[in-house]
Amino acid sequence: MHKTVLHESAHPPISWEEGDVTYACRWRSEKGTPPPKKLIIADDTLTADEAYRVACEGTGIIWRGDYQNAKQLLQAMSRRADKPSKKSIRNQKSAKKQQEGLIPLAKPMSEIFHKHRLTQSQRSRTLGMLLIQVNPDHSIPLRRAQDVSQACMAVYGKVTEPYVMSLRDLLGFIGSLEWRKNGMALDAIKDLGDGRIHPHYGVFAPVRSEYIGLLEKAPLPELLSKQSVAFDIGTGTGVLAAVLAKRGIQKIIATDQDERAIECAAENIEGLGIGKQVKLMQTNLFPDGQAGLIVCNPPWVPARPSSPIEYAIYDPENRMLLAFLSGLKNHLSEGGEGWLIMSDFAEHLGLRAPQMLVETIEESGLKLLEKIDTKPKHSKVTNTEDALHEARKKEVTSLWRLTAKATLS
Repeated sequence: MHKTVLHESAHPPISWEEGDVTYACRWRSEKGTPPPKKLIIADDTLTADEAYRVACEGTGIIWRGDYQNAKQLLQAMSRRADKPSKKSIRNQKSAKKQQEGLIPLAKPMSEIFHKHRLTQSQRSRTLGMLLIQVNPDHSIPLRRAQDVSQACMAVYGKVTEPYVMSLRDLLGFIGSLEWRKNGMALDAIKDLGDGRIHPHYGVFAPVRSEYIGLLEKAPLPELLSKQSVAFDIGTGTGVLAAVLAKRGIQKIIATDQDERAIECAAENIEGLGIGKQVKLMQTNLFPDGQAGLIVCNPPWVPARPSSPIEYAIYDPENRMLLAFLSGLKNHLSEGGEGWLIMSDFAEHLGLRAPQMLVETIEESGLKLLEKIDTKPKHSKVTNTEDALHEARKKEVTSLWRLTAKATLS
């Protein structure tokens, strides 16, 4: 007897046949990728070469073998994806000579950037073809499967139906949960609560601490001694609001339009013991009213996000940056300052004109009081194998102290 098992939910269906049963579960992808159009069932007999071949063709692999073997298979597929072709080896040698100044850049950095993103996207898509079925209680019905219920619950919450997801995404959930549990110790907030920021999945983590240092050392506006109110626009984990609270600002309104970010910031604010100073608001950009200090650290690269979780990294057409600058003047108290934290990485990539930011500040009725610079210290700066190394080695991160023109005598 041929039986169909159907599970309904808001997520797109994904179906396959095993014996005389047609299964129809739901597809879940945090990256927003559609379900594969073709599926095969596989177990421990599937070789890495064959798995990689069918994945490159866009075929999803529903795994029915040992869970630990699936993780090893994914690693083997990753090695094949990262194995350079003869053409890429020639390109790497040419790129190295270009970085050393021996020959000029053959292509503009913007083209290199977009090609790099495309390559990364294709790699992610291919490796995302190894699929795992998950039960409604977030358990995995495979041999030697680890307990992933907490990791999936942290991202999806309670569900009532089984679903299918990529093993690669699942491993990302597991790593994210460990990061969330352990937190990130930051010197800037070491005297507050547990001194840690606990990032949630999908919320940008402060892995680059140089911009936090800029916020620590910039001189506070004199107005705050009389009117101790600040806004943190796009708060994310809440780390910048925490630094402002440590610096003694009495009332901080931290905003973000993303629900996950608000939940993450709320957890961090509670853990740091600054709930009396920091209030959260889910809204786009500015809250109502004015403040003596308004801080914003928007995404630094004006490119189109390829998935929902990339909105913390990419700001298409500089939308958030432009909206912040155009609305800043109206939300600043007289004598107040806006602090814009930005990297010039996009300029070195050829994605933003060098004078664009200065011109936009002028057009927005603002004036630059001071620009405080620092050099990034993350590992990619010194990684000459990185496709974007030529731009990364020139990058400077800056805090722009801005004020409304009308407040200057």
